[in-house]
Amino acid sequence: MNGLVLALLVALGGGLGASVRFLIDASILARARAQFPWGTWLINLSGSFVLGLIVGPLSGMVWGPALTVGLLGGYTTFSSASLEGVTLAEDGKWGRALFYGFGTLVLAVLAALAGLALTGSGS
Repeated sequence: MNGLVLALLVALGGGLGASVRFLIDASILARARAQFPWGTWLINLSGSFVLGLIVGPLSGMVWGPALTVGLLGGYTTFSSASLEGVTLAEDGKWGRALFYGFGTLVLAVLAALAGLALTGSGS
């Protein structure tokens, strides 16, 4: 596949992933009354899990980057998670900020490992 075509597919996937993230986050925010960024947290965990599920089966496939880098890269968001952790800390909610930061990191890695394990792609 032409590099330019693949780059366009990655861009389209990224746009779609970001749009899905926006819709899910807005939906969760409208329903959750908690002072915790559940939307971003759940998005990053589910994105890590799905990435773990598909990275093995897509290995070597020419359009794999459109789904991994594009779609899931657009869907998950480290920068928003970082900002939300800082916001919790600035609001004096240090326990929530630490849980959010470390919880996101640890649980996202475990979610990716679970996805890899389900497809037999993990080592």
